[in-house]
Amino acid sequence: MAEEEKERLETLIAPFGREVRLDEVRFESGMRLLRVTIREGKRITMLDLDAGTALAWAKAMALWGEGEKQRQG
Repeated sequence: MAEEEKERLETLIAPFGREVRLDEVRFESGMRLLRVTIREGKRITMLDLDAGTALAWAKAMALWGEGEKQRQG
């Protein structure tokens, strides 16, 4: 397996004791991905995203967040 370097971008504390970590992962090949790690107690889910997928996900979450903000007044 190729070596990788990680840089922590953000750690978010989510409801119900969950933690979301965002890291930039750089591989020897030069490829860079955004790694999303979700910790739920002992369970850990990791997902590597390319820039296009990260942007689409960010847009979808922003739209949902803005809609919730408006509904709550």
